[in-house]
Amino acid sequence: METPSSRSDKEKRSGDRIYKEACDVIAGGVSRNTVFRRPHPYYAASASGCYVTDIEGVSRIDFANNMASLIHGHAHPEINKAVTEQLQRGTAYTMATTPEIAFAQLLNKRIPSFEKIRFVNSGTEAVMTLIKAARAYTGREKIAKAEGAYHGSYDYAEVSQTSNPSNWGDPDQPNSVPVANATPQSVLDNVVVYPYNDLERTLAILDNHAGDIACVLVDPVPHRVGLFPGTQKFIAGLYDWTRENGALLAFDEVVTLRVNYGGAQADYPDKPDLTATGKIIGGGFPVGAVAGRSDVMRVLDPRESRLLFPHSGTFSANPVTMTAGYAAMSLFDEKAVERINDLAGMAVGQINEAVSVADVPVSVTGAGSMFRIHLKESSPESYREAYQPAEETALIKELLDYLYMQEQIMMINTCTCMLSTAITEDEIVRLSEAMLNGFRHIKPGLDKLHDKQAAPKHA
Repeated sequence: METPSSRSDKEKRSGDRIYKEACDVIAGGVSRNTVFRRPHPYYAASASGCYVTDIEGVSRIDFANNMASLIHGHAHPEINKAVTEQLQRGTAYTMATTPEIAFAQLLNKRIPSFEKIRFVNSGTEAVMTLIKAARAYTGREKIAKAEGAYHGSYDYAEVSQTSNPSNWGDPDQPNSVPVANATPQSVLDNVVVYPYNDLERTLAILDNHAGDIACVLVDPVPHRVGLFPGTQKFIAGLYDWTRENGALLAFDEVVTLRVNYGGAQADYPDKPDLTATGKIIGGGFPVGAVAGRSDVMRVLDPRESRLLFPHSGTFSANPVTMTAGYAAMSLFDEKAVERINDLAGMAVGQINEAVSVADVPVSVTGAGSMFRIHLKESSPESYREAYQPAEETALIKELLDYLYMQEQIMMINTCTCMLSTAITEDEIVRLSEAMLNGFRHIKPGLDKLHDKQAAPKHA
């Protein structure tokens, strides 16, 4: 297998040259910070199944799958065929299309809480639409969201997603912390932040704003919080509180729809009033959707005498995305879901064995076909427990760089894997072997960090 050291100097400079050209015309040289690397990003040339080949000819196993959006990996032949046929008929029109209807029927039949649905163009847009629909329905302005949870880049949804010990405040009353500079104070004032999976504190916080909250937004397996499921008690408590206080329970399943055939919400008896989703339902194309109770979704209905939430979008429900999504979700049937989840379980088991062999303080969390590796001896149970200080973040980066450069393994930058159906047991074995080598590589730094954390604090 080709390694970085075997490439010519000319090839090594190619990424640097392209990045310099990019910086001349693109802010920072990239349009998404998640692909930025120093000294330059790596550029893809082609991909197939669970492998991506870069412009220098290096092929890597893809456990990131474009940030969890490619449930069938790259260039799936059935999806490609369906999309190619649609391309010949056009890509978008100022008219409605029948693929939108077929796809809506498929998703609404699959997920019981989906009575009506609207398609948009991204997960961020789906959450934004959900929040605005909740406000329109309830007549209230505030939303509640979990500390550390990522819900896209909408001002209100991104509050406190990057909270840290210097600004997150008391756990009994977490601060609303901005992400972008000059976020309006009015945005912060209208977002109530609660600690994920801590029901007692959460209910006390919500009670302080009971008459003002339009929806309680919750990701049932929040990636940035730590990628551990909401407990049955916690979700049930949120459901009961929203019933008692006239608010809506809103799930963000942009990532987690992959967890079960009916999404992560299938694990809970209490169903959300609204759900935002995206990623895997696009079949590899930009997509988002908001779905839920018919009476709530009526705020979007142009037939109403008083339209509470006028809603449109130039590329919403375009037939290419709808065709790709229909093909992808049809292929992601109950058998496929079971298989991919079993592979994830196999991976977690083997990684835990590697942790034991390497004798490192590492734990693994996750659900369904996704899992995250923490450089902590015990699995975190809250955002503040999962939080990575600078030294830990540096070790995560060192591990990911080692896996990427030496083992030809691609993962999400939180040290997370999101599997595709293109993955086989062979790739899982390769991953666990690579993780063992990676753990051994960072062990000196991990031991030093662990000793420092365990050392008694002196006054």
